[in-house]
Amino acid sequence: MPRWNLKFIRLSPWLSHFNTGACNGCDIEVLAAITPLYDPERFGIKLSPSPRHADILIVTGAVTEKAAERLKTIYEQTPNPKYVIAVGACAISGGVFKGSYSVLEGVDKVIPVDVYIPGCPPKPEAIIDGIVKLLMKIKEEEELYVEH
Repeated sequence: MPRWNLKFIRLSPWLSHFNTGACNGCDIEVLAAITPLYDPERFGIKLSPSPRHADILIVTGAVTEKAAERLKTIYEQTPNPKYVIAVGACAISGGVFKGSYSVLEGVDKVIPVDVYIPGCPPKPEAIIDGIVKLLMKIKEEEELYVEH
């Protein structure tokens, strides 16, 4: 993977959002986080219309068995290098739906996750903080490529 890809992602990450099935509380907070009130564009963050153009996949909701297949497909459609953020208790562990016959215990049971943002639902500030932490992680990754 060329290191210039990491620099572009770090400076202008495009997000794609996928709800695997839940109450939509986290979805509302994710959408609130990308409004001008919180100004995520100061970090270069933009919402992508398609996972094929995204750098970061944000997943909300409890992963149902039916949604797991679609989640894998969306993950595969996202170009490399790609990163995943699990937002909310349901995406992290199944939340209040844990133990249900059709719910897996979290996004990381289906695809790899880079950052977890806990809460039910997490506040927009926490979501932006999680994205910025991922951007710092990408910067460290980029520096490793420069050193080698």
